[in-house]
Amino acid sequence: MIDVARELKVAINTGRVLLGTRETVKALLSGAAKMVILANDAPLSIRQDIEYYGRLSGTPIYVYHGNTWELGTACGRPHRVAALAVVEPGESNILSLVQGE
Repeated sequence: MIDVARELKVAINTGRVLLGTRETVKALLSGAAKMVILANDAPLSIRQDIEYYGRLSGTPIYVYHGNTWELGTACGRPHRVAALAVVEPGESNILSLVQGE
């Protein structure tokens, strides 16, 4: 079983991760995102937008088990994070979360 919070920290420190809804949508539209992580309680409008653009770009979406505060904490931020895009995983194995899909 993969520890999502640990792998997320490794990806942020060694790779390239874009935090926030606007940055995530931009990454999906440009095709740069390799995967998207969405908080469990993300607002419906954000969830719908990201799922729509994810389907269009063929980018897998992983729903984080925690809420927006917990996802922000896992990213090392003192605020809420509803969505993030993994552009480069770095030394993490975070992409293995969605390889079975």
